[in-house]
Amino acid sequence: MEKALLIGIITQDQPEKAANESIEELAFLALTAGAKTKKKVLQRMLKQNSKTFIGKGKIIEVKKMLQQFSIDIVIFDEELSPSQIKNIERILECKIIDRTNLILDIFALRASTAYSRTQVELAQYQYLLPRLTNLWTHLSKQKGGIGMKGPGEKEIETDRRVIRKKISLLKKQLKKIDVQMETQRQNRQTMIRASLVGYTNVGKSTIMNSVSKANVLAENKLFATLNTTVRKVVLNNVAFLLSDTVGFIRKLPTQLIESFKSTLDEVRESDLLIHVVDISNVNFEKQIQSVNKTLEEINCLDKEQIIVFNKIDLFQHIKKDEDDLTEWGLENYDLNYWKKTWMSKTNKNAVFISAKKKESLSEFKQLLSKKVKKIQLKKYPYISPTY
Repeated sequence: MEKALLIGIITQDQPEKAANESIEELAFLALTAGAKTKKKVLQRMLKQNSKTFIGKGKIIEVKKMLQQFSIDIVIFDEELSPSQIKNIERILECKIIDRTNLILDIFALRASTAYSRTQVELAQYQYLLPRLTNLWTHLSKQKGGIGMKGPGEKEIETDRRVIRKKISLLKKQLKKIDVQMETQRQNRQTMIRASLVGYTNVGKSTIMNSVSKANVLAENKLFATLNTTVRKVVLNNVAFLLSDTVGFIRKLPTQLIESFKSTLDEVRESDLLIHVVDISNVNFEKQIQSVNKTLEEINCLDKEQIIVFNKIDLFQHIKKDEDDLTEWGLENYDLNYWKKTWMSKTNKNAVFISAKKKESLSEFKQLLSKKVKKIQLKKYPYISPTY
């Protein structure tokens, strides 16, 4: 396992608390990709340094840490420009990757079908092409590991001419598959379509299995699902199509949004979004914001939504004494508080469940079938919604 040093910045746009949360998530991403975090560095700045991301003095400090902690790889918590990577490599003389490269690496590990492998490979090469430097290529070929893993455990190509040809070929392959998938969606035209969306690792696949009796891989892993699964579901005599889609994450790489066009088209063309949230995560509201940001980017934020707060069995809070006058943190609010808050915010289009323990699943199914029936009657008034 490679030893990693993580670097992030505290700015006006990303205050200290948010920067700490983001770098903790980066450590989890690094571990998923096969690197153990040995050191985290956060620097307070007005804005990132256009040449070296962090200040020059801090870069020199980091260089000393590389030897001190036997670091193999430095991972930055933002997407670096090609010139930043070049400048940082010149100073640190070690393998440098950024958050985007790391996420693409994990997607490559998870890609299990020819289609998802093609999508990931295209995203990787589009990201890599402008960032290839002689030093980076030399070090990466020498060490392998994170940042050089293509789908199916094959090493990423580093020859510019070969990469350009590959990008062209992969785009053609995806275009062909996109046309086929579009035809399949057209054939399902008169059925209401609902899509499970949400942050990565919130339990979408477990919900899919509970509602549709599908056998979708459900694991406690980041990005366990890359392939869209569509199943016909009948709830309370109401038939509709349900799809399980790829999980979102903060700072989701634009290359992935472009490459996973067909997967995201499933969301774009849905009549109803089932936004799944991990209520046991203290930062769940930030995750909701991240998902909504991606939904906005793909023009889906105005779609009908149900919010499903999952994992109530894992929810914990720190109770405060009545005479404790210190400021309340998110960790101090109990489940009833969040229920009242979000029922009010969503006009009762929210439900609190545990898909794994099957708690309140019937309540969720009732709400879902009611919502589908309402959309069906509005969209196809002459077709009976009952099965």
